[in-house]
Amino acid sequence: MIRLLLLEDEQLAADRLRKLLQAYFGEELDLHWVQSVRDGRLYLEAGNQPDLIVSDIELLDGSAFKLYDKVEVNAPIIFVTAYDQYLLEAFQTTGIGYVLKPYTDETLHKVLDKYKKLLQQNSPPPAINAAVMEQLTSALGRNTRDYKERFVIKKSSGIYFLKAADIKFFQSDGDLLFAIEEGGKKHLVNYRMSALEEKLDPQKFFRLNRGQIVNVDYITKMESYFGNRLSISVKGEKDNLITSGPKTAAFRKWTESL
Repeated sequence: MIRLLLLEDEQLAADRLRKLLQAYFGEELDLHWVQSVRDGRLYLEAGNQPDLIVSDIELLDGSAFKLYDKVEVNAPIIFVTAYDQYLLEAFQTTGIGYVLKPYTDETLHKVLDKYKKLLQQNSPPPAINAAVMEQLTSALGRNTRDYKERFVIKKSSGIYFLKAADIKFFQSDGDLLFAIEEGGKKHLVNYRMSALEEKLDPQKFFRLNRGQIVNVDYITKMESYFGNRLSISVKGEKDNLITSGPKTAAFRKWTESL
């Protein structure tokens, strides 16, 4: 029997992983699922010793590294992560497994084959020690880039520089995209929505739906809205912004991580 601890905060992602893992290991699998650092710590500190851990990095209450930094883990870990090249380089040097989201069944099976072989051979698992934690944390720190701090706004009267921090939200209108700044002024910006999203700091801005990106510093309230959506109140605005159904869970997670 293989005892597996699954750390994944999103229900749909957890359901998919659980089905794939159960299909792979069959009746040999004893799987325990948690969504938070807290619950993972309670499980491990209760004396449970998994043979394998499959873990996302960002959980409901913070980074999974908080768990591995506090609790001694004597099992190999496969990180299922959306983080890109810098972090993956760190995984390669530490011997810790990773699967990059979005992943295929084949990709997951490949890394599971490696760890199933490791378990069968009774080989010592890769250690999550202080040196490894420092390397991974450093890699996460490098996994950032420079985001736009100001936009050049062209007006008939001249060129206007608009700070990103002063923008309450962005809103598309057909093929046009506008920045709404504090005070209610509306400015045309020369970007498409998808390209703009890549330019903004994800710690400050979140895309609520196909046509709106909000600045967290101007959110005053959020409340439930019909259709599994959220209604977002923005400082100085009469009309609320509404999350799309597919974005609601991600937005909740984003606000909890700030």
